[in-house]
Amino acid sequence: MAANAFIKLVPSSAKESITTEELKELFLYFKDITGKTGDQIKWEYDDAAFPYEIKEKPEGKGSWFYLLSNHDRYNAIILGVDKEMIREEDGSEQEQTYIQVTLPENATFGDKGKANEFCKFLAKKLQGELHLFNGRVMYFYPRK
Repeated sequence: MAANAFIKLVPSSAKESITTEELKELFLYFKDITGKTGDQIKWEYDDAAFPYEIKEKPEGKGSWFYLLSNHDRYNAIILGVDKEMIREEDGSEQEQTYIQVTLPENATFGDKGKANEFCKFLAKKLQGELHLFNGRVMYFYPRK
């Protein structure tokens, strides 16, 4: 059974909406900074740090894409952007953007570890609310 994690962009987040193109840029930035760790320790770490490439199908253009790995310990992670209606405390409704990270049925434990790592990075960078695969919630936005 597939597992899902969500990064919700709440009103006090750094951004209130995001596109798949911006998400791809954040992925490339994440890959770049993890690769620099390898440069510092004089080891080819980029390939092991986050061994995925961006792949996109025509039917998912603009709403989702997936990260595919050709390593034996990893398979794939699916990333998508969508919106939902949430009810505020005063009863009003507001639209909220969220990023969904899905581990397909053929995902490995390695995929789950890398997905958790990337989710935490995204939530910190965007100052969002992270709902992990295990149901726990982490808050990375300024709270009142």
